[in-house]
Amino acid sequence: QVQLVESGGGLVQAGGSLRLSCVASGRTFSTYFMGWFRQAPGKEREFVSAITWNSGRTDYADSVKGRFTISRDNAKNTVYLQMNSLKPEDTAVYSCAANARPLYASGRYYRADEYDYWGQGTQVTVSS
Repeated sequence: QVQLVESGGGLVQAGGSLRLSCVASGRTFSTYFMGWFRQAPGKEREFVSAITWNSGRTDYADSVKGRFTISRDNAKNTVYLQMNSLKPEDTAVYSCAANARPLYASGRYYRADEYDYWGQGTQVTVSS
């Protein structure tokens, strides 16, 4: 069983920055494909970003491209989401997710049902 714990959320003014962290339990984190999703009140969960096990590839939703950066440190079992130039529409609960299938490389990474484990989420609120 893998446990994911997010941190780093909070209240920030528009134009500000936050860095989210997600720490994973287990000794095989370095093989996991990792993603970030968000869910705003009254809206469906949506894909934000994803990163392969070796950081060889990253992907972003169009709405965050150029503002958010995903990265990971396998030695620390941690994946990060650096969020810059935040907008009120970025307000949501942000959750990290892990796909534990070895060398996962499907083009379906933007689908929530491709992930095996989820964190509890961290609230990000951007004021205008």
